Amino acid sequence: MERTSTPKLISVLGGAPAKRPPIWMMRQAGRHLPEYLELRSRAKNFLEFCYTPSMATEATLQPIRRYGMDGAILFADILLILDAMGLGVEFEKGVGPIVQQIEAASDLGKVPAIKAADRLAPVYETVSRVKAELPKEAALIGFAGSPWTVSLYAIEGRGKTDKSLAWRWAHGRSDELAAVMDYVIEATAHYLVRQVEAGADALMLFDSWAEGLPDNIFREVIIRPTTKLVAMLRDMGVTVPITGFPRGAGAMLSEYARVTGVTAVGLDTAAVPLFVNTALPEGMPVQGHLDPLLLIEGGERLDARVRELVEAYAGRPHIFNLGHGVRPETPIANVERVLKIVREG
Repeated sequence: MERTSTPKLISVLGGAPAKRPPIWMMRQAGRHLPEYLELRSRAKNFLEFCYTPSMATEATLQPIRRYGMDGAILFADILLILDAMGLGVEFEKGVGPIVQQIEAASDLGKVPAIKAADRLAPVYETVSRVKAELPKEAALIGFAGSPWTVSLYAIEGRGKTDKSLAWRWAHGRSDELAAVMDYVIEATAHYLVRQVEAGADALMLFDSWAEGLPDNIFREVIIRPTTKLVAMLRDMGVTVPITGFPRGAGAMLSEYARVTGVTAVGLDTAAVPLFVNTALPEGMPVQGHLDPLLLIEGGERLDARVRELVEAYAGRPHIFNLGHGVRPETPIANVERVLKIVREG
């Protein structure tokens, strides 16, 4: 479908505040939608789902059809890049992702970065298919995990851990960790370039495990590699907006925003609007940050918080979103209620 105008979400990422902010929700395509559950039941496993363009395209478009979201985020997973880099990735029900655990950076160097990106061709086909069907007023968001979060999964071997092994690498094996992240950065850069070439209007970097890091380690494993990745993308010709989401960054948010080169910052559930507006550069776009648990509960407190967040960021470019992803038990009616308030007041 030919685009005849710039999607509202892209205009906001370009620095233009909107009277009523554009809205989409992390994990908007997923288990709270009955149509998703029906679609998911057809796939043998989650990886097959991600690698089947017809299914991934449908999952990406479902929340656009149901809710008319201003953004469609590619249906994929941040660990696909590790799968492409030669580490076996599985998703076990009730356990989460299980990854072939690495012992050294050389364990990731067996597959060249470009070859790893080539292995993710089904993802680029999904991007192309979604772009062809997406309404012109909606933006298509490509994404990847940030270097620290992806590397953490490779070091820990699974998601449901206390993250202490990766943190110990940061303290005691910092050079080895930096080498691991360099492999991830290069492969991720090629992966994201290919998403943009396939039609992504914007990119998002998910640093899901940025929370709780000491400030010196935060600089080493969050700010430094993110800066390197963003610079590499720009050097490779990527011009689309890039949103960074360092979940749990807290007081380090300001430095992250000023140093990394990201276009916009995604805000987590604990973000405080007064701090955000004081700490971030004037005019920098922000995205967030309604509590997903409040979205489940609904009621007057939900209505009031939505209005509060819209008002809090009225002076800067703002994309309304959650502070984390939509949970499976979220009532569809509550999502519809948020959309109504954001769009109509």
